[in-house]
Amino acid sequence: MPRVKRGFKGRRRHNKVLKMAKGMRGARSRLFRTAREQVYRGLKLAFKERKRKKREYRALWIVRINAAVRQLGTRYSVFAGWLNKSGVGIDRKALAELALNDMDAFKAVFERVRALGATA
Repeated sequence: MPRVKRGFKGRRRHNKVLKMAKGMRGARSRLFRTAREQVYRGLKLAFKERKRKKREYRALWIVRINAAVRQLGTRYSVFAGWLNKSGVGIDRKALAELALNDMDAFKAVFERVRALGATA
């Protein structure tokens, strides 16, 4: 049985992987098999880290909101409850930005949320 020669399609597939492996050290950037392993692993980790980054930013926003809310005399969990009951549609990212850069605006939002949330 003669061996299978893949022609230009196989070369194209190999080159695509090797191009993605650029910048890796040694055989990982030069040999197809090892490069393929590293590229697939890198793609898998990139996907995982994109998800992790979202979690880490959300946690950071919550910490910032909690710090600001504690200065105003309550806890994050209580504030989050008021936020849900009040129906104010500001997300954590925007609240954290206000808490960090414009405390007066955050206080105004806090008072509004407390007034609406406590009555609801």
